[in-house]
Amino acid sequence: MKQKFRIRYNKSAGQPGRGTIHHKWRVFDENNKEYICKDVYIHQPSWTEKDPYSNDYNIVTMGEMKIDKKYSAIEII
Repeated sequence: MKQKFRIRYNKSAGQPGRGTIHHKWRVFDENNKEYICKDVYIHQPSWTEKDPYSNDYNIVTMGEMKIDKKYSAIEII
């Protein structure tokens, strides 16, 4: 089932609870659950959108998420 994902740069990478300095991406699902990862692969059309809560900009896409825990990567297909 496709859902909307918002991808944002992790400005707090390396801080306690925010992943290592290599975990540069934050991915949010439609329920606003956050996933922190090293790499994001997007295989769907994407666009930018201003976040209404933080005024930061996101990359947004629709698709299904696959998580690769071994490589700390997220793929949107």
